Amino acid sequence: MKVHVKKLEGSWDAGFALDKHTLSSVYLGDDEFGHRQFDTTRSDPGEALFQLKYRGDWNQVGPLAAELQQTLLPRFGEIGLIIPMPASTVRARQPVEEIANELGRLTKVPVFNDIIVKAPAPDGSPPLKNLHTREEKDAALAGRFSINPRISNIGRWNVLLLDDLFDTGATMDAVCRTLRTYEKINRVYAAAITWK
Repeated sequence: MKVHVKKLEGSWDAGFALDKHTLSSVYLGDDEFGHRQFDTTRSDPGEALFQLKYRGDWNQVGPLAAELQQTLLPRFGEIGLIIPMPASTVRARQPVEEIANELGRLTKVPVFNDIIVKAPAPDGSPPLKNLHTREEKDAALAGRFSINPRISNIGRWNVLLLDDLFDTGATMDAVCRTLRTYEKINRVYAAAITWK
């Protein structure tokens, strides 16, 4: 898998993404049902993520986790636990959780899917993807995340916070700030498959 790693700026201690998601997208017109059609070229990680999320190709989980292990993990300090970002869309199987679980299996690092609790958006509020500025997103996310204090071991742990697609970083920043309120968390490292 070819990648072009980018540093991610935010409230975490270090952060990186494997590659840009979409390299080019050309509008071709509408199909017979009025749906817009595009000729889209994605990076290798972007295409793998697209196939996983929108085509249900679960065979992409292994290669994506292996690429994260090989390319991004050496850029961080020692990691004590992996936390997938809470999903924004309800699915029977969550792609980010599946990648986190596979990365945990490869690295023998425990994965905690439920340390971060996301409260539902207030009734009538627009989806986060429909908000365009960082300020709007920060306001919409304020107070939405809390900690489920599940770690019973004594000590403080470096955590890898894993997401699929990094856009403005508002959600990852909100989760990172929430994690820092938990006395069991030491450093927070951010990893994403792709950036927008």
